[in-house]
Amino acid sequence: MSRTLRKRAVLLALPAAALLALMPTTASAYPNPGRVTGSVVTHDPSMIRTPSGQYLLYATGGGIASKTSTDRTAFSAGADAFSSRPSWWRNYSSVPEAWAPDISYHGGKYLMYYSVSKFGSNTSAIGLAGSTTGQPGSWSDYGTVYTSNSSSDFNAIDPNLFVDDDGKWWLSFGSWWTGIKMIRIDPSTGKQLSSHTTRYSLASRPSGTKAVEAPFIVKRNGYYYLFASYDTCCAGTGSTYKVKVGRATGVTGPYRDRNGVPMMNNGGTPVLESHGSVIGPGGQSVMNDVDGDLIVYHYYDGNDNGTPKLGINLLNWSSGWPVAY
Repeated sequence: MSRTLRKRAVLLALPAAALLALMPTTASAYPNPGRVTGSVVTHDPSMIRTPSGQYLLYATGGGIASKTSTDRTAFSAGADAFSSRPSWWRNYSSVPEAWAPDISYHGGKYLMYYSVSKFGSNTSAIGLAGSTTGQPGSWSDYGTVYTSNSSSDFNAIDPNLFVDDDGKWWLSFGSWWTGIKMIRIDPSTGKQLSSHTTRYSLASRPSGTKAVEAPFIVKRNGYYYLFASYDTCCAGTGSTYKVKVGRATGVTGPYRDRNGVPMMNNGGTPVLESHGSVIGPGGQSVMNDVDGDLIVYHYYDGNDNGTPKLGINLLNWSSGWPVAY
């Protein structure tokens, strides 16, 4: 048995109270990323495992950068999702490039929501593409799903699709401004449901910095868990990014942290923070794999001039809260 599997077996055998005691209280308590090799420079990764066992990862950059792996350790760089970038991107970014993709598989098709904007602006759009294979170059673009502009109090980037047990589709998104939002999605189109146009608020920082973004929602053991990235990314070793989580009994909230503080009032229980040479972990997604749930994220390598790299850790839920290991 590998060292990782032995450690996982020990953690899973612990009672919930013991797991709560293991939740990090100091930076040194956070786990290092699991071992990855090859093409590991990445930002805002979203990963899925195909029926053939291939790990397919998409991330910020260009026409949406891709990587693949057969073992979740050695990663190879691939082509961009889009061989030619949709013309509408130029309405939101002069570069143009796409950020923070979210890949999932539903009804025989891979779906990818993604962001188009420019740094620091909320003149932004969430786009949607579909593919029967999920492979680079196979994506058909379906245009915009939701937009924001300079008069909006939110930012339409960092999308995440969540499909509930009752078959309802929800899209969370948001970055800075008034925080994390959610809308209802029509499963037949992948776009906003015309009969349900409410925009919900899930997390906010009403005082001090507005820095909360990159939502990701999962449901475990009867609770909805909202992961989000807090503080500042994209500054190399000066980054202060961190991942926090809250939970709720309903998908639209209210989400609260382990201490009962609402995420609408700066709440959030830490999952990953800077430690050692692992600086500013964030831009996270969560995927279920054969050995459990994974948190997939980027961090800035303090031993490599702050280069953004791929981080992967398992999550243990025994305490009722996700603990990375």
